[in-house]
Amino acid sequence: MSGGEVAGILVAVFWAILVSFIALVLVRLAQTLKAATKLVADVTEQAVPLLADASATVRSAHTQLARVDSIAADVQEVTANASALSSTVSSAFGGPLVKVAAFGYGVRRAMGRRAVSEPEGSVFAGKAVGSPLPSARAGRRRTRGKG
Repeated sequence: MSGGEVAGILVAVFWAILVSFIALVLVRLAQTLKAATKLVADVTEQAVPLLADASATVRSAHTQLARVDSIAADVQEVTANASALSSTVSSAFGGPLVKVAAFGYGVRRAMGRRAVSEPEGSVFAGKAVGSPLPSARAGRRRTRGKG
């Protein structure tokens, strides 16, 4: 064998190894592409129902939000009506109730003075009249911090 023949055999062997390596890479690449294709098909198969469910959920949430908006509008209307009613009742009954309360206070005060002027030894509301009354019930005026 001559040097050219040995070189030709070496080139042929290296060429065969290179072709085998490229063939192996192409086979692996084909397997990877098949797996990726299957994965995309499975994801598509599962994603379509998920998207349909998500769309139905969004529609349901939109319906519920519309209901909440109508409820909030009704609550706002009820609040406005309650405020108007409160101001009406306050203006209609406020003055007379203050007068009744003042009258009641006057009656209590008069009864307290009458109890003080009762004779010794008589009983008024379960207590002897002769016992000393607190200063507020005796009709004295308190001064707060005005020495």
